[in-house]
This record gives sequence, C-alpha cells and structure tokens, in this order.
Amino acid sequence: MFVVDNNKFAYSPGQLAKFFNPKSLHAFFAVGGLAGLEKGLQTNRESGLSVDETSVGSSVAFEEVAPKGVPKYGSHGDTVPTVKGDNPAAAAAHASTPAHDAGGAFSDRKRIFKENRLPEKKSKSLLELAWITYNDKILILLTIAAVVSLALGLYQAFGVKHEPQEGEPHTEGAKIEWVEGVAIMVAIIIVVVVGTLNDWQMERQFNKLNKKHNDRTVKVIRSGKSAEISVFDIVVGDVMHLSQGDMVPVDGIFINGHGVKCDESSATGESDLLKKVSGEEVYRILEGISRGEEAPHDIEKLDPFILSGSKVNEGTGTFLVTAVGVNSCHGRTMMSLHTESEDTPLQKKLNRLADGIAKFGGGAALLLFIVLFIKFLASLPGSTDTPDQKGQTFLRLFITAVTVVVVAVPEGLPLAVTLALAFATTRMMRDNNLVRVLKACETMGNATTVCSDKTGTLTQNKMTVVATTLGKTISFGGTDAPLDDDPSVKTEKSAANTIPNVPITEFTQGLSNTVKSLIVQANAVNSTAFEGESDGEKTFIGSKTEVALLTLSRDHLGSAPVHEERSNSNVVQVVPFDSAVKYMATVVKLPDGKFRAYVKGASEILLAKCSKVLADASSEELSTVDMTEDDREMFSETITSYASQTLRTIGSSYRDFESWPPPELAGQTELTAAEFDKVHKDMTLVAIFGIKDPLRPTVKKAIEDCKRASVKVRMVTGDNILTGRAIAKECGIYNPQEGGIAMEGPVFRRKTPQELKELVPKLEVLARSSPEDKRILVKTLKDLGETVAVTGDGTNDAPALKMADIGFAMGIAGTEVAKEAAAIILMDDNFASIVKGISWGRAVNDAVKKFLQFQLTVNVTAVIVTFVTSVASDKEESVLNAVQLLWVNLIMDTFAALALATDPPTDSILDRAPDKKTAPLINTRMGKMIIGQAICQLAITLVLHFAGPGLMGYNMSDPEQAQHMKTLVFNTFVWLQIFNELNNRRLDNRLNIFEGISRNYFFIIINCIMVGGQVLIIFVGGAAFGITPLNGKEWGLSIGLGAISLPWGVVIRKFPDSWAAALTPRIKLPKLRFRKSKKKGDELEEAGSPEDGGIPKEPQTDSESERFGPPLRTLTSIRGKRASMHIRRGFREYMHDKKEQVKEKVAPGSTTNVASEPSAPVNGTGGVTKKV
Repeated sequence: MFVVDNNKFAYSPGQLAKFFNPKSLHAFFAVGGLAGLEKGLQTNRESGLSVDETSVGSSVAFEEVAPKGVPKYGSHGDTVPTVKGDNPAAAAAHASTPAHDAGGAFSDRKRIFKENRLPEKKSKSLLELAWITYNDKILILLTIAAVVSLALGLYQAFGVKHEPQEGEPHTEGAKIEWVEGVAIMVAIIIVVVVGTLNDWQMERQFNKLNKKHNDRTVKVIRSGKSAEISVFDIVVGDVMHLSQGDMVPVDGIFINGHGVKCDESSATGESDLLKKVSGEEVYRILEGISRGEEAPHDIEKLDPFILSGSKVNEGTGTFLVTAVGVNSCHGRTMMSLHTESEDTPLQKKLNRLADGIAKFGGGAALLLFIVLFIKFLASLPGSTDTPDQKGQTFLRLFITAVTVVVVAVPEGLPLAVTLALAFATTRMMRDNNLVRVLKACETMGNATTVCSDKTGTLTQNKMTVVATTLGKTISFGGTDAPLDDDPSVKTEKSAANTIPNVPITEFTQGLSNTVKSLIVQANAVNSTAFEGESDGEKTFIGSKTEVALLTLSRDHLGSAPVHEERSNSNVVQVVPFDSAVKYMATVVKLPDGKFRAYVKGASEILLAKCSKVLADASSEELSTVDMTEDDREMFSETITSYASQTLRTIGSSYRDFESWPPPELAGQTELTAAEFDKVHKDMTLVAIFGIKDPLRPTVKKAIEDCKRASVKVRMVTGDNILTGRAIAKECGIYNPQEGGIAMEGPVFRRKTPQELKELVPKLEVLARSSPEDKRILVKTLKDLGETVAVTGDGTNDAPALKMADIGFAMGIAGTEVAKEAAAIILMDDNFASIVKGISWGRAVNDAVKKFLQFQLTVNVTAVIVTFVTSVASDKEESVLNAVQLLWVNLIMDTFAALALATDPPTDSILDRAPDKKTAPLINTRMGKMIIGQAICQLAITLVLHFAGPGLMGYNMSDPEQAQHMKTLVFNTFVWLQIFNELNNRRLDNRLNIFEGISRNYFFIIINCIMVGGQVLIIFVGGAAFGITPLNGKEWGLSIGLGAISLPWGVVIRKFPDSWAAALTPRIKLPKLRFRKSKKKGDELEEAGSPEDGGIPKEPQTDSESERFGPPLRTLTSIRGKRASMHIRRGFREYMHDKKEQVKEKVAPGSTTNVASEPSAPVNGTGGVTKKV
C-alpha cells in the first residue's frame, strides 16, 4: 500500500488510507490539507478531472505539497512502514503488477490507486460443488454398500465356478454378479453430476444478479461540467456531488456544500448524524494551532472526512475522492464480509414437512430392514447358499432399505425452491424487477395490498409546465375541464376567469426582464438538477419537477446555462428540501448588499406563508401589493382548478432581508427547515406553476389486473388531495361510489390506532403525506393481517420500505438509501412491473407446491411398493431394485424440480386471491391430489405385480418370464410418474394441464430426456437394472396404464374440495421440538397451532435478519451439506463471527501497528512530533 512503482502522484494508497483508520486530522494536516491533495493528486476542486486524461505527464513529490518538516510516513519518519503479514518481496510484487493499459482513460490513476471495484468473490469450482453434492450421509452409506457389493460380486463372478448355461454344457454361466454394485455406483455418479451442474448454474445466475445490483450511476464534475458516470468508473482525484439520500461509494475529503450531514453508523457504529466541515476551513484551523494558536473547544467536531458506506441524510455538496475500491473503508470491510445467498420463509415453512417425510421414510426403511433381516435369519438354517451368496443376499436387503431412505428424503425440496427463485429472479430482471432480498420474490406472490407513490410510478415522470399563474396579472394554460367531479370542489371562480389567460408566447412577451430574471434565478438556485446528456440529447438531470421548471426557464424565459446562473448568484445559505414541510429554500446575496430568500414547494403551504403578491409583471421595477382575502381565495381556487386537471402545483415565493442571518436566527450556525420556519412568513408570492405528468399507458390495465388478483391498490402521494384524487380516479384506484376514502396526511396522522384500523381498509388515496404517514399506514395494514408491498424513492421512505413485507425502491428516481432499504428495485419506476412481480411471486410459490405435490405422491407410492413387495417376496427382493429406485429418485428429485420449478406465470395466475400468511403449505386441493394419485399408482403397481402373471399368462417359475414381469412393473411405475408430472402442472381444479406448456422449453426438454432415458434403460439396461427388453404389447400396456394418471386426475379435480375437507380426519398434532437447547430462531422450528394450519408463524424481524433463517433441519442433519450450502445461523451470530475476522483481516497494521496507531500531534513548527 505504501510502495508503488513509478508513482507520479505525491501520495501512495497507504498514505491516503491513514485519514480514515481512524479519522485523523493530523494525517490530513500532514498531506497539506485540501490544497495539498488537490496539487498532489493533480486535480482541480472546481472543474474536477479532465475527460481527456489518459496518463499523467508530470510528477509531484510529497515534499512539494506537505507542510515543511512533516515526515513522509508519520511516526515512521521517512522509512516505508511494513504492513503486518507482508514481507518486502511481497510488497514489491504487489507494487509491480500493472493492471491497466497505458493508453486507457485515467490509466495512471487506476494503476496506482486501483479501480472502484471489489475483486469478485471466488466461485466454487465444479469439483468443490461436486464434493458438496456428494457429501451426503445417505449417498456415502450407499457408496460403501455398493463397494462391498461390488467386491462380493467380483469374487462371485471370478472366484467361484459357475453352473453351465442351459443347452451349452461346456460353457460357464454369465458372470454378472458384479453388475449391481457398478450400476449403483454409476447411478450415484449421475445423481452427483446432475446436482453439481444445477448448483453451478444457480451460482452463476446469482452472481450475475449481484453484479447488476452493485452497478449504479453517480454524479461527478469532469472538465468543469457535471456528468453521470457508473460507480465503477470513479477514480481517485474525481470531484463528486453529494445529495440527500446518496450512499457514498468511495472515501474522500469534503470540499464545500450546504448543511451536509452523514449517517456513518454502518461504517463506524456512530449513531449521531455528523456534520461535515469544508476541508479548507479545517486546514485553516489546524494551521493556526500549529502556529501556537489556541485550539477551538469543539475541535473534535471538525470532520471533513467522507466515508464510503455512509449515507447523506441532509444537504448537498461536493468532495474530493481519495480512495476507491479495495483501498476504501467500505471496500476493505466488504472484502472480509462477502455474504452468501440468504434463506427464505418458504424453506422455513418446509421444515416441519421435511421432518415428517424423513421420519416416514426412515421409519419405513428401518421397519423394512428389521422385517427382511428377521426373514433372512429365519431362512439361514435350511439355506444351501454359499457364504458369499448369503453375504450378497444380506447386502441386497440392506441396500434396498437404504435406498428407501434415499427415495423418501426430499433433497429435491431445497433444489426446487432455489431453482424456482433463481429462474424467477432472472426473468424478473427482464421485467425490470431487480430482486435484492430473495425472500421478497416469493412473498410478493401473496401481497394483499400495494401502497404506491404517484409520481413516476403511476405517472410517466416526464413533467412539463403547462400552466402558470404569475402574480395577479397574467397566466397561461390550465383551462381544461376538471377530471375530479367532487361536488365539494368549486372551480367556477378559477384564475382562468379572473386573471387574463394568454398563449405562452404572449405570456413570455408580457414579462419584463426583471421578472424573467427573478423567475430564472429562483428556479436555478433553488434546484439540484444539472445539465447533462441522456440518450445523446442535452437535457437536465435530476428531480423531474426541477427539470420541468428549468426547462421552462431555458425555453421560454431566456435563461443562460444553469451552471452559469448559479455561479453568477452569490448563494449564502441552502435549506434542503424536507418532505415534512414540503419546501426548500435558498438565500442569495443581491448586488445592493441585501439578501433574498427564494422558496419553492407545495403551493398551498407557500400560499399560507405569503402576505404579498407580485403586482405588475411587465414593469422593470419589482412591485408588490398586499394580498387580500379575495386574492387568497382566488389563488386557492387556482390551485384547486389546476389540481382537478391532474396538474401538480408548485408555488414560488421570495422575501428580502436587510442582513443574513436575520435577528430571528441569530446564533444559528446551520439552518434546517424547522429553523427556517421562524422567518418563513411575510413572503411575496411570485407564481403558481401547473406541471403535467401524464399517466403511464400501462397503469390502467395493471390496476385492473390487481383487482382481478384481489390486491388492493392505494395511492400515497405528496401532492395535494385534489391532484391525487383526480389521478387516482383516472387510473381506477379511487372509487368513492364503493365507499373509498381520500384523506390528507395531517388529518390521517392525528387518528388514534383504533380509528386507523377502522379507517384504513376503506382508504384509497393518502395525499400530502409525509414518510411518517406512509410508515403508520404500513404498520396499520400489517396489524390488520395484510401482506403489504410499498413503493418509495426518498431517504425518509426507508423506514416504511423496511417495515413493509415487500419494499419497492425506484431505480431511476430513488435515492441510494431507499434502494438499500428496499427488497426489490423497480428499474423502470413503473407500476406495471409490480404486477409482473406479483405474477412471478405466485409462480415461485406454485412451482414449489407443484413439485411438493408430485414428490409426495412418488414418496408414498415408492416406499409402500418397496416395503410390501419386499416383505411378500420369498427372496426378500423388492419389485423395484436399488438401481431402479435410484433412477426413480433422479426423476422425482432433480428432473422434476427442473421441469416444474421453471413454469412461467400464466395469464390465469392472477384470477385468484392471494394466500394468507397462515395458509398451510399443503392445502385440501393438493392433499386430495396426492392421496388420489397415490391410491391409483399403488393399485396399478401392486395389482400388476401380484395378479399380473395370472392375468397375462406369465410363468413365474421361468426366470426369463419373471424378468419380463418385473420389467413391465418397473416400466409402468416410471410412466405413471411421467404422466403424473404433467398432471401436476396445475394446482387448481381447472382441467387444462397443458396451459402455457409451449412457453416452457425446460419442461419439454427435460421430459424428452426422461422419456429417452427410460426407453434407453429398457432396451440396453439389461443386467445393470435387472431388466429385459419389452415387446410392443408390453410397451403399449406400460404406457396405457401410466396414462391412467391423466383421466384419474380429472376425476380427482371434479371431486368437490368440501367433500375432501370433510373426509380429512381432524388430528390435533402435539407441539414438537427437535433440539435439546433452545437457541435464537428455535421458535420458528416449533410446530404451529391448529388455527394456522400447523405452519410455524414467522416473527417480524428487520430485513437483514430475515436473510439468515434457521436451516431445513432434516436436510442438514440427514442429507449433509448440499441442502445447507446457503443456510446460516442468526444474523447477529454471523456478524459476530465475521467481525472477529475483520479485526485480523481488515484493520491494516504494521509490525508496530501503523494504521491503528494515532498520528502524532501537530507541533508548533508545523511538523509532526513523534509519539514516545
């Protein structure tokens, strides 16, 4: 970190890192402050880096920028420190590994300070994944049995004389005893290979999603102009913008700004907001201290350091980038905290079910082994078999019992869940839903209500000013008929009737230069948007409301480029926009020495603060008149008229002050909206703007789809109630004729909890809402048992986004803080994408249920068939041998999971109400299908096995005919599963099981593989599978009997659900616990109450903790590591372990602990005194 070959800059990455580990004002002084950094990093704090820079021509030495006498390496003097764990050779090797082409953009900066990317987490190799898949207790047990069987088989085949074959007295019989052992090994290898490839594919998909999630755009200044670039393209020396709601991606030093406060709790654990002080101001104070001046009492509050990973809660500003990627604080921490994929509530729901299945299979296998073992022992006295033959017989019955466990234990369940989620998240990305928290994908399917923002989500967020009332003398636009026909809205005395309304060209011609300048300056300084390029066109980038006002200034009022307007204005104070008060303000110093405060915000709030109004707009002299009550009423009606035409109304006002800060704000060092409110009075109203934001064309259909799916949509907007109500009515959300209510935030938040519970079910529009109103609404809905999805874009929306079951952040308009708090990011900010998310969420839940329905049917059938036929057999042999059962297991676990978990949502998936949170995993409809199909399969298989020889004329004493009979039973059993898989594509009682099958290529291909595999096994499986090729009649019989599954499925579907429910015995299950000691999370693993269908209730936890749920117990304890690859303990324990590692890995320290050692204090000569 401290040695870099051919370093053309004054600092190494190690020196710049000392600012932040911990924050060190001494290190900041030692590098020469902001001016030293500017010179040493060869950049410019005003214009940033040049867009044309490739390599750096000249070199700058540390001594040229640091104060005189300051050692280059602090307490180590001019000796290069050795970082703990490094050796000089390693350091030299590290230093001499250029990673970038000499001709690329910013190549020297990237070579020396690295790129703003973290090295990708090393993916597991195929061999590692294969080992995890194979590291399964049952498979290992089966392998041992197969090896012993192979050894005995080889001995029997080659160590024992065989009887001559019939008709060939001089030829020994076929030596095939070894085949079964080999066949089992091959079957195990196939299971491992298929499982490995599945896991590898899933890991690749999730890595792609993570890359997409980490990429975002940031605002920097390059060549004097603001530009948006990828976060990966930030380099050391860049000048970056800071805005409220940003997640800081790199480390740096604050240049200047207004009221910037950062939340560094995620980076340092400091819970208080930290106010940032300009690096120039901090250096000036430190320089004074070095000359012997007294240090200020609050020196510890001097904080110019911008930490990566922190959040900007308030204010705007710029900072100089000093560390990126692995050299930044956040980067070093993230390198040690690479987290795995998280578990989901669906897997928790499968806990109890998996236990039951495993116990059923394990119990059946144990009982089978005991019965067969007793029969084996009973047959020994009269047996004429050789010892090795007896050993082979014992091994066969042992392998059969073990194989029953393999078939019964549902290791395909986590595979089905993960496959369904991986498939859905990839497809959702195409539908503009970026899933950040995996559980949200499945939770979305059960959403019962969506609380949606208006701007940008229901509307296009393409805002244009289409109406303006300027003072009380002139206006344009706003004359359309109102959409809101509420009788309480009076528009007959609207501004269009009392103030002259002219076309926009006459409007601009009628304004004096002074008035134009007033509007232009108000719009320019009271805005954070800037000029840039989007899709090759020059435009404004930022808040769409601000973009609309700046576009009006540019196109109609003769505004200069916005950065020129701002640089020509002497801004002395900025009050950032606050959603609680609905306005922002900027104070500028006028040429005559006075100060003017411009305010922009919600029109009715600004109107209430105004006592004057702009008079003659054509006069070069700014003239104002007192606002009368009639005037106030007229402007209120203007707002009402605009709002009822679905226009967003924005007010603009100003007030002049003789001095700043005025007496009311004396002693205030920083200004928030709460303090500014003391002087926010006696304002002069300049204009009321009506901004049109058209509805998205897909919104009306999307809301109709939500109604079809029984999902209630509510609009939560910051606009006034008239605009909100009109737009809600236009898109179909607000239905007053059905009892729907529209309400304003201030009224809503004054209600008691009981009143809210009565009111909220009918609430459809919440206008003038604050983020706290949104949080209260979400909490009330959750208390009422709803599964809530909520959208948000602002920093203050984070609490509501976290509290909701599914938080949607806006990908375009959303702040980084909102995105971090959300579970899904809407890449196009479009409400229709939420409906697609609901469809995919239901598809995920359905996929798992389809697979579960299919697997439970096979489980029950295979175990009972194996048990019954083994016990009934004289030779203790099952009709389905171990190799055949392993093939069935492969079909029902891996292939079925792939086929059924990849069904995309059909159009009819929204034709039903969402499942309740307490709904059991297996409902009545699924139960009747499982039991019905199991009865059908058992009847066919057992009748064919026991009565088949008599019905079809097979002579079972003839080994060849007996083999034909066994093959026929095996073939029929497999075809029953293949047809039943088709049957399980539907969970409801509709009969079209082929709906959407042509869109699922996975299903078609996998079924072709299964059919092809079965045909191949019958014709060439021979001794390995213990079968013989079948003739045409036997094939027809097998497929015909298998196809009975389909008409039988129709009969089951037509059987009334109410009858099936009535026939289900009401068994009260006792509460069970399966662990000795109760740890955090065990509550989730206890059986649920009868009322909730026996499903464990999920506690409400924060979104981070929900990522790490308790494991699927059966799968981790019985089936080994593969089922628990992505499973962790509680989040707190996990973080505790990781933090212990971080102390060793992250905190870079020399052999004398360089990084963690506090820098020496500044001495009186400007040098740095060494620590004793």
